[in-house]
Amino acid sequence: MNIGEAAKASGVTAKMIRHYESIDLIGHSLRTESGYRTYTEKDVHVLRFIKSARSLGFSLEQIKVLLSLWQDRSRASSDVKALATEHINELNAKITELTAMRNLLETLTVSCPGDERADCPILVGLSDQLTERP
Repeated sequence: MNIGEAAKASGVTAKMIRHYESIDLIGHSLRTESGYRTYTEKDVHVLRFIKSARSLGFSLEQIKVLLSLWQDRSRASSDVKALATEHINELNAKITELTAMRNLLETLTVSCPGDERADCPILVGLSDQLTERP
């Protein structure tokens, strides 16, 4: 199948397929005599795997590791679990950071009357945040 068909079958855009190929996340596709890329069902399966991992927030580097573990039938499941656990810890840290950001913004927003006056507690709060950081 051509790149457009592979994109449709996998849910990954043709642009991203080319990108994944350029960074060696996926193998280089076979080419027709006229130079067009061709893909197999196995390639589509790998692209779906990548899409699934991306939807869970794994980085491209983590996906490289996941792909190698997925393709290595002699690997230990503990290796996969360790990577997933590390990612969960990263997500939890991001959630904590985003929650703090949301809470601060909610506090600033509640303090703003949202009227026609020029003074704005939100802007003052943002300015205060800048002076508190090194």
